[in-house]
Amino acid sequence: MTTNRMPPTSPARRDAAARTAPPAGGGTAGGRAPRGSARAALIAAAHQLVRRQGYAATTVDQICAAAGVTKGAFFHHFASKEALAVAAAEGWTDRARPLFELPPHTRLDDPLDRLLGHIDFRLSMLGGPTEDYTCFVGTMVQEAYATSEAIREACEASLNAYCEALVPDIEAAFGRHGKPEGVTAIGLARHIQAVLQGSFILAKSANDPAIARESVTHLKRYVAMLFARNGAA
Repeated sequence: MTTNRMPPTSPARRDAAARTAPPAGGGTAGGRAPRGSARAALIAAAHQLVRRQGYAATTVDQICAAAGVTKGAFFHHFASKEALAVAAAEGWTDRARPLFELPPHTRLDDPLDRLLGHIDFRLSMLGGPTEDYTCFVGTMVQEAYATSEAIREACEASLNAYCEALVPDIEAAFGRHGKPEGVTAIGLARHIQAVLQGSFILAKSANDPAIARESVTHLKRYVAMLFARNGAA
């Protein structure tokens, strides 16, 4: 049965969830790892610096300085910058898990409401400095896909993990509202990922998150219309 209205998630509740969940899929607002863990601090520093200035422009010295650890500590945990990049891509997947567990929309009964609520939640995160809302693995793979197979594979795994986390709600929405012709759950999940990653690129090119918010708003309208849901803003 298709409902005509989505149970409202107030902007205040969405904004509160966005403040407690990690920016664009991870960690704390400042990107810092728990004190006392040099490895975690290095990974968190990589997440922030690569999103700010790119993988190639980020040096081991900069990562160590941002993490507050020595270069000896770096090479104790990682054999190379590439090895850190692979570990950081895996860590990015772990940081994304709260997006599917903490926000209020995850407790809605209708799976389509949960899916639209997730898109709303991602929309609410698009603000502030670019490095706070863009994607670490999406940024890194654009630079390293042709020069490091290990980094490419780690980024692919992280991007796919996000898509796979969306699949259960999409499949459940098919079961409740009907399956649109020619649409698969993983295909729709990848489309959502593609729009998000593309919106990050547009925001970087314009140095303005407004263009990303516009793209994600269109994404929500598309998903709602796909299931014949009216009134999606």
